[in-house]
Formats: sequence, C-alpha cells, structure tokens
Amino acid sequence: MEQEQLQRIIEAILFAAGERIEISRLAMVLETDPKDIEEAADALANELAFNRRGIRILKLEKGYQMVSSGEMADYITAALETRKPPKLSASQLEALTIVAYYQPATKAMVEQIRGVDSSYSIGALLNKKLIEDAGRLNVPGRPILYRTTPNFLRTFGLSSLEELPEIEKVSLGEPVMPDEDQQSIPEVTGQVPVQEEA
Repeated sequence: MEQEQLQRIIEAILFAAGERIEISRLAMVLETDPKDIEEAADALANELAFNRRGIRILKLEKGYQMVSSGEMADYITAALETRKPPKLSASQLEALTIVAYYQPATKAMVEQIRGVDSSYSIGALLNKKLIEDAGRLNVPGRPILYRTTPNFLRTFGLSSLEELPEIEKVSLGEPVMPDEDQQSIPEVTGQVPVQEEA
C-alpha cells in the first residue's frame, strides 16, 4: 500500500476513534508492517504541524492520537464554552511525580517519600485520569499499584516516559516491623512482584 493511501486511512481512523490507537492495531487492520504505519503517521504528523493545521497527530508511546492544535485552544474553549481543566495542587503534583518516576508505585510509597497522607492526592489523580490501577503488590495487604496513563503523557506533552527529565531517586529502605518474628516485607525498590487483577 502506498504511503499516501496509508496516511488517508490512518487520518480517518484516528479522527473517528477520538482516542489513542496502538500501532500494532493499525498494522493488523491494514495488514501492513508496523514500521510502514509509523513512517506514514510520522510523515502525516509532520505535514500537519508544518502547515500549521488546526489538528495534530501525537505519538503517545506505541500509538497515535488525533488532537486539536494547542494554538487553537482559546478558540475551541470559546466555541465550546468549556472551562479549562483545574490545575494540579502542589500535593497532587508531588504525588504524580512520585508515581511517574517510581511506577508502579503504591500509595504507601508516595506517602513514605512525601512524609504525609496522600489519599486525597491519589484520589484526585485517579479522577483526572492521570494515573490508573496497575494491579496489586504481592505482599500482605496486597496494596494497589499505580502507574501513569496515556492522558498523563498527553497532558505534559510527552511521547513516552523516557522523555521525563532525569532526577536523583530516593532510596527506599525496608519498612520497620513491630516484631522480629514476623516475615520481612521486600524492599520497595526496583522490580516488585505484581499480581494483575483479573
């Protein structure tokens, strides 16, 4: 299939979908190599940006989504009479940063780093669809693990998590247990055993 035809089909699919579509899904539907999909979609995205069109195609991790141009935000807001999304509070931004850099992260991990209760912040980030449930940690109590969403990438203008700026991560030690007889809980650093929810 020629690139121009691929571009027209991808443009139509992304417009109709209104959400991110995986490259693998496009390749399967169009019976085309994923590299051809990426080349066509990237070329289309560059063309739309170069011509300063009202729509853009964003690459989000392993997929693409059609969005309106940021330059048109004021006009769109005025035309649709929508309010700007509420800004993140300092506590929500701190919690989101911890989840983004340490994911998958538990609420306890966020609270350990921040030093304060983070229930409200985690709930607010879930409501804003910036983080999501990523299964449960396979330790007593089975706490929920959280990770960032594609909406997080879109909101902060990132293609992938690799674009996050480098930071010096805090080393999280082993939690203190009341009795020495009790089993120790594994450290909450690096890889953690995860059990996905059914």
